[in-house]
Amino acid sequence: MGKHGKHLVWDWNGTLLDDIEAVIGATNAAFAELGLEPITLARYRDLYTVPVPKFYERLMGRLPTEAEWVLMDGAFHRHYWQRAEACVLTAGAAELLAARQESGFTQSLLSLAPHAELVPLVRRHGIEPRFVRVDGRIGSSTEGKSAHMVRHLEALVGVPAERVVVIGDAADDARAAAHVGARAVLYTGGSHSRASLAAVGVPVVDSLAEAVAVAEELV
Repeated sequence: MGKHGKHLVWDWNGTLLDDIEAVIGATNAAFAELGLEPITLARYRDLYTVPVPKFYERLMGRLPTEAEWVLMDGAFHRHYWQRAEACVLTAGAAELLAARQESGFTQSLLSLAPHAELVPLVRRHGIEPRFVRVDGRIGSSTEGKSAHMVRHLEALVGVPAERVVVIGDAADDARAAAHVGARAVLYTGGSHSRASLAAVGVPVVDSLAEAVAVAEELV
């Protein structure tokens, strides 16, 4: 289980990977294809939610049809992955991951990014060895992280949920943590506004260093 049994489950997009500008760029490029008005970063952070079709419902006033969702999801990912290669890790992330590993604590990565695209990108950033496990999404992109979190923790043999803290940038990260009985810390540098994160009822921080410090106090 690592030192004292404490384990961090990191989110990727908007947490370890500083990709919010790529997300906004891809979103607006997809919107332009679909005849939707562009969205600002502030409005995106106010409206964004998981599952993603609910985000489009907030924008459109209705849930997209299945055909519309296929087009929206495909357009977004096409534009996003064109931009993702240029994204960098969040400030201090590499150092935090290295220090935690060197101190004997364990950590893993769980993302809703497609597994086949996630793993090579994590590897290219040179941080894959910092994690005992890296899991991306396999299957539908219409659900949140809770079911994935169940499978992720089941695969982390010897890591009890009560000794786990999830660090992410979305309300869905906190929901997934609560679903398995873990704790959560939410970071303001990604997909949500501070106000929307504060409404979740878990600690909210403005840096990954602060997130790790708070996580240490939670378990």
